[in-house]
Order: sequence, then structure tokens, then C-alpha cells
Amino acid sequence: MKQKTLSMTMLVIVSLFLLAGTRLFAVEQLLRGFGAETLTQTFSQISQVITGDWQRLGLEFTRLQGKIFWKLYLAAMTAVPVLFLLHYLVFGPKTFSHEGKKIAYYASLVRLFHWLAAISFTLLAVTGLMVIFGKYLGGGHLIMGARLVHIPSAVVFTVSAAVLFLCWLKDMLPTGCDLEWFLILGGYLSRKKKPVPAGKFNAGQKIWFWLATIGGLVMAYSGYYLFAFNADVNVLRGWAIVHNFLGVAIVTFFLIHLYMSVFVVKGSLKSMVTGFKAEDEVAIMHNRYYQRLEK
Repeated sequence: MKQKTLSMTMLVIVSLFLLAGTRLFAVEQLLRGFGAETLTQTFSQISQVITGDWQRLGLEFTRLQGKIFWKLYLAAMTAVPVLFLLHYLVFGPKTFSHEGKKIAYYASLVRLFHWLAAISFTLLAVTGLMVIFGKYLGGGHLIMGARLVHIPSAVVFTVSAAVLFLCWLKDMLPTGCDLEWFLILGGYLSRKKKPVPAGKFNAGQKIWFWLATIGGLVMAYSGYYLFAFNADVNVLRGWAIVHNFLGVAIVTFFLIHLYMSVFVVKGSLKSMVTGFKAEDEVAIMHNRYYQRLEK
């Protein structure tokens, strides 16, 4: 019995020595294969996977995120409304008679998807700004809730923008009168109501259309990667930069579009409810389109 116990003990000791020797040999071989230069390269590769190419894009991304983007958004939300107020005080709104003949302007399908786009985009803008200024709002559940609202709003807006793109593409293509419209800034810098060279949509509306549809689709594409983290760090940084710059441009033009449709051209917003515009408004603000209708 004692001999058996002694044999088992010796077997265990030998096994432990063999195991230790094997491990030491493996470590030695590993160290031989990874000199100082190789170890540096290995850690560099690991770091690149985690942090990306910091010198190439990381520093710029951090600067933009921490010092630039929030200032651009703040400027859009403050400077633009101030300019609108000055414009309203100096030139006032354009008023038209809505008692006479009405002209059919927007089909039911267009109105439906326009309101879906308008509501979803408003939610996108509000929740996106909440994320941008998250640290000033206390962060936490409020910002996480805003992010959760942001995602389904983006889906609804993307579908709506795609439908409106197909419906309005023909009327939104550039024409010769667009340059004429720009030369007089659509007549918005005058209190007088003179016929404006514009088709069914003026040049300003066309800019908003292309920015909101194509730009909105790029925003949705980049937003997918930012939400899913389905790319490496440098790609995500690149999409974040694109997302933020486009966001500033789209929010700015959205405020302009809102101001024009609600305050400047009185009754313009109502046409997106009823589908009809007053003949007087079309004859003045979309004169080239009105002339074609009269032929």
C-alpha cells in the first residue's frame, strides 16, 4: 500500500516537472519569436483595432466633436432665427387672397408622405440636438431615450423621403428660371408683390428638396453604422463627421423652410393640408408655372 502511494506521488511530481518544463520551453520559444520590434508591432496592431489611426483621423475627430460641432449647431439655432426676425420686421410677410379661385397643387399621397417626413424629421432634429448637447442636459436616461426615438424616426423619414423623391423628381430638376429667381432672391427682399420667375417649385425649394432627400438618405446610411457600430473605428469616425456636417446643413435649411412656409408666405402651409393654393399666390410666387396652366 505504501509502495503504491509512493509510486503515485512520484508520478504526480514527475508530471508537474514535465508540465513546468513544457511551459517554460513554450514561453522561451514565444519570446524568441517576438522580439522587442515584433512585440511593438503586435501592440500597435491591437491598438489600431481598438482606437484606429489616431494621428490620421482620431485627433481631428476629437477636435470636431469637442469644439466645433456643438458650436455650429448652436449658431444654426440662434443666428438663423435672429436673421428671420430681422427679415420679418423689415420686409414683412407675403399675403394673398384665399377667397377666389383655387389651384390643385398637392396630391393626397404627396401630402400624406410630406407630413410623415415633416413630423419624423422634427423628431430627428430635436432628439439629434439632445444628443449633441447631451452633457448640458445631464445625460443619462433622457439622452438614451432621445436616441431610441431618433432611430424609428429615421426609418419613417427615410421611407417618406424616398417616396417624395420619386413623386417630385421631375419638378425639382434645375431650369433656366432658377437663376433668375436667385438674382432677385425670390422677391423676398421686397414688400411689393411682383411675379417671381419660378416653376411649380422655386429654386430655394429645390435646394431644400435635394438636401433633404439625398442628404437625408446619406444621414440614414451613416446613422446606421453609428448606431450598429458595424465598422472599424476609423470608418465610424468618418461617418460621424459626415453625419454631423450634413446635420448642421439640413437643420439650417429646415429652419429656413419652416420660416418661409409658416411666416413669410401666409396660407402656404394650409395648402399642404387641403392640397390647393390660392390663384393669387401661384400667379405671383410661381409665375412660370401659372403661365403654363393658363395656356
